[in-house]
Amino acid sequence: MTTNRERHVERSPSASYDCSKFDLWQAQLYMDSSCLLASLHGSDTLLFADMQHRDPMLQKRDEFEDMLEERRNSSDLRYALRCYTPVLYKGVTPCTAGALKNMVLQSAQIHFVIGQVSNETGRAVDDIQEEASAILEEMAHSLQLSTVRFFAFTLSKVFKTLFRSICVNEEGIQRLQQAIQEHPVVLLPSHRSYMDFLLMSYILYTYDLALPVIAAGMDFMGMKFVGEMLRMSGAFFIRRSFGGDKLYWAVFSEYVKTMLKNGFAPVEFFLEGTRSRTSKSLTPKLGLLNIAMDPFLKGEVFDVHLVPVSISYERILEEALYARELLGVPKPKESTSGLFKARKVLSEDYGSIHVYFGQPVSVRRLSQGKVDRGQFNLTPRHIPKRPSEEIHSFVNDSAYGLVRAQEENMVLKPWVLLASLLLQNHHGDQASGRARGMALDELTEQAVWLRDLSRQYGAFLHWPDHVPPPEVVSSSLSLHRGLVTITEGRVQLASEQGEPPPVGPEEELLRQAVTVLSCVSYRNQALHVFLRPALLASAVHAASSSGKQEIFNSFSFLRNMFSNEFILCPGATVQDFEEACFLLVKTGALHVSQQEVVVTERGHRTLAFLTSVLDPFLQGYQVRVRSRLRYTEVLSSDLQKNALAALLRLGAVRKIKGYVGFDHPRVPVGSVEYARPRARLKLHHLEFISTNESVWFVAIRVSTDVKQQLRPYSAFGGKHEVFIRIMNEFIQIMNEFIRPTDFMMSDSFAVFFSSETLLLKCSGACWSDGEAERRARL
Repeated sequence: MTTNRERHVERSPSASYDCSKFDLWQAQLYMDSSCLLASLHGSDTLLFADMQHRDPMLQKRDEFEDMLEERRNSSDLRYALRCYTPVLYKGVTPCTAGALKNMVLQSAQIHFVIGQVSNETGRAVDDIQEEASAILEEMAHSLQLSTVRFFAFTLSKVFKTLFRSICVNEEGIQRLQQAIQEHPVVLLPSHRSYMDFLLMSYILYTYDLALPVIAAGMDFMGMKFVGEMLRMSGAFFIRRSFGGDKLYWAVFSEYVKTMLKNGFAPVEFFLEGTRSRTSKSLTPKLGLLNIAMDPFLKGEVFDVHLVPVSISYERILEEALYARELLGVPKPKESTSGLFKARKVLSEDYGSIHVYFGQPVSVRRLSQGKVDRGQFNLTPRHIPKRPSEEIHSFVNDSAYGLVRAQEENMVLKPWVLLASLLLQNHHGDQASGRARGMALDELTEQAVWLRDLSRQYGAFLHWPDHVPPPEVVSSSLSLHRGLVTITEGRVQLASEQGEPPPVGPEEELLRQAVTVLSCVSYRNQALHVFLRPALLASAVHAASSSGKQEIFNSFSFLRNMFSNEFILCPGATVQDFEEACFLLVKTGALHVSQQEVVVTERGHRTLAFLTSVLDPFLQGYQVRVRSRLRYTEVLSSDLQKNALAALLRLGAVRKIKGYVGFDHPRVPVGSVEYARPRARLKLHHLEFISTNESVWFVAIRVSTDVKQQLRPYSAFGGKHEVFIRIMNEFIQIMNEFIRPTDFMMSDSFAVFFSSETLLLKCSGACWSDGEAERRARL
């Protein structure tokens, strides 16, 4: 439970930190690494109940079994047609899709909301009833065993072609089987690929468990034939946003709760809401989790079990696609034709997958002492009610804890460590101008060092110790040969990924950025392991002294700033600081006394690595208000979005009439409208970013209609007359914000889109000498 003191520390980076509390905690950990800390200072109690601060190396995890091994040695047809008799919740009789719809439409909540909407709008009750029925018809699944068997046969063929192995912790499967029999179950897989929900159903069918009903976006429903087949395999389709549609929300929530309360099938949804293009865990979305917890909170079921599932890919099918999306290239629309065009991936090797079913989490146990369920006795259960602040806080804390559980059971492959090292070397080469790449022997030596460090930090690392390290490294480099090249014994990031030679600086820069961002997505898989020590290392680096209080203040500020970027549980600043101190002391990098935090002689290498882990993110946040860019990954739209959210939350920028403006007088800001024959362009924000002396980037906030108009020309640079005309109009507007002598624009352009920003890339453009000096001083 978060204490008042912890909440104060979370809000105020300059809050005082009780050093004696850490010293007591550290001493107890050295005495017994499995003990829980309970330090009492007057009324301030710090309890580590759910999150046991023990040595992460002592954490026990289940063993894996390769489920494809049996598939390779037996008939896929016999497997698909085998007897399938899953045990359901308390032996309940399976419910048909039609009967489930009738239960939803006849529920007290739907009748209440229909009456409410009728009174508010004046529409006839029968009309609204028909609308509710149409919503449910569009949404509901129609699970059929014949379709499931077809998918089982097809996916067996596909998985055996794509992957070397699919490893599952069978102890987790046994725990899940027991949970399904005893309580309603919600499956919460991590989401890194389109493959996730197919993989989950395939695994449950293989182990004779009840197939889940899966929340899917409306995008899939538009796929001819495939959308209906997904519906018949257990998918139910929901809109991305409800836009305040009271009736839609009532039908959707009642549909999910009816399935859950009656235990007809486990309910599956992605807590992050969407696929993570960066392989970092995304901030959890609370809507579906609120619905899943509601039957317990209202006393309609005894308990609900939440099962976090961690899905780890050695190589992600969409790696290049994600990188292009992060650079603003439009996401391809889901379609059946696109699915068939993607069949060329069947010729590729995507390594192995590890799927870890975590310990089922009891909502009943989770809520003890945190939620007063008596509040639900004051109104009838069928009347919709906005969650109270207490419920919202409980659901939010639970969501962060569940995503943390997913992270801790993510399996890291050797390539994740190699990508981290190669990226740091790549950035160092660019900054120093030295020869590019790393010697293969040097890369192997550093990988072994990083392997040992990550294990001490509790990483779930799948590194085959019976294989010599040079062979492990060579095998990983071979699997990811599209991202790296080896020339004369030196390993460096590839720049073209086997595509045709670039025809201009913009295209070349785009391809380099795709390679870097693809590698970044693999490095990001290990961020949760190094995050807290890296925050502390950066705080030590930034502090002007070795005083523990000052370092804690810096740590608290950085943690607060990055709370949109990483999964950092609300109100846990002190715990995270203590965990980081323990890990760095344990590995000999720091010496922590009651008043000081001192770097040891052997700790410089560790701290240098950890600070470089966070450096791209620090640079990315700084680039929102400065004009120098060092890391290519700063171009990621995900990082731009998180940086802007953090700056807004910290009060560094402000929203004015829907656009964001900086208070600093030297940062160009403006909101200009001018007429075009077919659209009105609203230029919200200008900012100039440099990657080198010859290529400049101008990030421009524009309205949606203009983005749609420019989107067809985004990949062609300065090849189209329409594109050049639009760019000339942009230049005219830019001259209203900066003096013409400050910036010289060439006629070679490339444009890429993110969700909010148009990124104009101008080759050959540069600042005048006087302006460059002024900005350097800034």
